[in-house]
Amino acid sequence: MRRGRRLAVDVGDARIGVASCDPDGLLATPVETIPGRDVPAARRRLAALVEEYEPLEVVVGLPRSLSGGEGPAAAKVRAFAHALAEQIGPVPVRLVDERMSTVTAAQSMRSAGVSAKKGRARIDQAAAVVILQSALEAERVSGSPPGECVGGVV
Repeated sequence: MRRGRRLAVDVGDARIGVASCDPDGLLATPVETIPGRDVPAARRRLAALVEEYEPLEVVVGLPRSLSGGEGPAAAKVRAFAHALAEQIGPVPVRLVDERMSTVTAAQSMRSAGVSAKKGRARIDQAAAVVILQSALEAERVSGSPPGECVGGVV
C-alpha cells in the first residue's frame, strides 16, 4: 500500500461530494460538498482542495450500470476527470467503479438517523467516503493503484 493522503470525488449534476483519508490510507472522512452546476467553478474548488491536502492522487467515482456498462453519466464523469487532471497537473486522477456508492451511503445515513432532507447535502460526501474506502481496500488487496489513470499521468 502506497503511503499518502488521497482525495475522492463523487461527481453529480447538482453536487460534488469530496472525501479524504489519512496518510496511511486507513480511514476515509468527508471533506465538503461543492455545488456542481457551475463545472468550471467546481473544478477550481477541487484544485484548491488538491493544493490544500496535497494528495497522492484524486480518485473519481465512475458511475457504471449494474452490468458494468457505461452510459451518459459515465461519459460526463470521464470528461470531468480528464479536465480535472489537466487542471491539477502532476497529481494523478484515477477513475474507479462507484456502483452502489450512493445507495450504500444513503443506507448508512438512514441507519445513523439522518433524515433524507437533512442528509441531501451530506449524502454526496458520504458517497465519496464509500468510493475512497473501496479504492483503498482494492489497493490493499491487489497491491496496485485502483482503477484507471486519466490525463496522461501514471
